[in-house]
Amino acid sequence: MISVISDKCIGCKLCVKACPFDAIDMDGKLAVINEKCTSCKQCLPVCKFEAIFDDAPEEAAETVDLGAYKNVWVFAEQRQGKMMNVALELIGEGRRLAREIGGGAKVYAVLVGDKTEQLSQECFEFGADGVYLIEHELLKHYTTDGYTKVLTDAVRRDKPEIVIFGATHIGRDLAPRVAARLNTGLTADCTRLDVKVSSYIEYANKNTTLDTSDLDPNSDDKGLKQTRPAFGGNLMATIICPRTRPQMATVRPGVMTKRERKPGATGEILRYEPKLEAANIHVDIVEVVKSAKEIVSLTDADIICSGGRGLGDPSGFELIKKFADTVGGVVGSSRAAVDAGWIDHSHQVGQTGTTVKPKIYFACGISGAIQHLAGMQTSELIVAINKDPAAPIFEVADYGIVGDLYKVIPKIIAEWDKADDLYEATLDRSDD
Repeated sequence: MISVISDKCIGCKLCVKACPFDAIDMDGKLAVINEKCTSCKQCLPVCKFEAIFDDAPEEAAETVDLGAYKNVWVFAEQRQGKMMNVALELIGEGRRLAREIGGGAKVYAVLVGDKTEQLSQECFEFGADGVYLIEHELLKHYTTDGYTKVLTDAVRRDKPEIVIFGATHIGRDLAPRVAARLNTGLTADCTRLDVKVSSYIEYANKNTTLDTSDLDPNSDDKGLKQTRPAFGGNLMATIICPRTRPQMATVRPGVMTKRERKPGATGEILRYEPKLEAANIHVDIVEVVKSAKEIVSLTDADIICSGGRGLGDPSGFELIKKFADTVGGVVGSSRAAVDAGWIDHSHQVGQTGTTVKPKIYFACGISGAIQHLAGMQTSELIVAINKDPAAPIFEVADYGIVGDLYKVIPKIIAEWDKADDLYEATLDRSDD
């Protein structure tokens, strides 16, 4: 709690100007803290007379032996015996991080479920040095309580230095709960991860809000630099976790590149026997009901045809659907179209939707807000169709078409059909 020493306060009002919450009033020549105070402590350094202080007791910081933590763990998310693509992407990323850490660090995939051992081979082939196998009949279906307990217990026992999750519905639910129980930090929706000791120390020393007095520039400690979009995607924030372990992050699907598969690769399987009882799980799964609506898999698509506000109304997605069917792609959308109720959120591409990296991305009637670009700008080829030549989407597009999409797209469809007919005719001649 912030307090004022009345005998030292001279009424200079420097603290009033410094307070971002209007939490300091003047009673004559005496500063008075009101109920708006959030204990942000912005007023403390500006008081030249040491009349303001924080009288809250300092919590004893838990000392963590950073050297006791080693290796990189990847939560290998699986659903009904099928590995999620994001898990395979992160295994490759985890392998790179482990090599940057050095010192014999390895990447382990953590498989949680019931009877999931058959997925171990897939983890090895995509780069895992080993697999932690956590199996129990109570883990057959995902539950927050069950998965949190067994994963937390495993981390406490074997002390990985880094634990990364896919930013899926399950990953976003599980990761923060594990981090809270381990009393460590978590960075969500990362787009880049690096382990470089020199950059880490340099960043920490430049960060004026971080006490770097106990950071040794000559230390062998290699912190994880976790980069993610901030302030609506208008800047990139790099975050570190210098004093607690493990260092944890979630990464959006489609951001990292899967390592080239090596059939026949092998590794070690470490069986972890979880201490789990029904009493540890506070929900009962009575029935698993799959959605009856059409499910769109944007992260797996090679071609995506997205529509935005430029469609004018929801009927425009009928043209986009025809376009996608013609080129063998799936339908995507901008947030503006989703917010307008023109299409389901499952189709949304962007910072608040799905991050994608297809071979071809058609942006139709999409202006190119920074939030949308954050989710698709790593596509191999971007084709933008917009009647506004100054639209920001053209800055990232490989090919730009300025024109009315209702005239342009039918022409592309017609030319695509002609190309297909020509290709089939060529095949027929080759058979003869």
